[in-house]
Amino acid sequence: MNRNEIKGTVGSLKISDEVICAIAGSAAKEIKGVYSLAPCPVDIKKGFPFKSLNKDKFVKVQVSDAVAVLDVYLILEFGAKILEVSEAVQKNVKAAVQNMASITVSKVNVHIVSVHMDETTLSEQ
Repeated sequence: MNRNEIKGTVGSLKISDEVICAIAGSAAKEIKGVYSLAPCPVDIKKGFPFKSLNKDKFVKVQVSDAVAVLDVYLILEFGAKILEVSEAVQKNVKAAVQNMASITVSKVNVHIVSVHMDETTLSEQ
């Protein structure tokens, strides 16, 4: 568990990557057109993590010098305008993380992994 540390005059504040992931994931799900979060792909360059296949991780966080880069993995609803939804997710995630965690977010990369089609959409095809 990485910790992002903010030092002040009274003491320090440590925010785990998991907290930033939770904030970003919640903010992404607020956007109309987002069906759900999608699991992050496994990075085989770093070795194959047999105990955890990233099935519970939906956002990747990289923090350097209190500046974060986030990668959010999403499943969109069928018919959603991908560009509009992606831009809304980027703005909402950036604002939420910066407001709640006081960490500057330089980038929010949105990865559309799939599109969800319900029963009626499938039957019309």
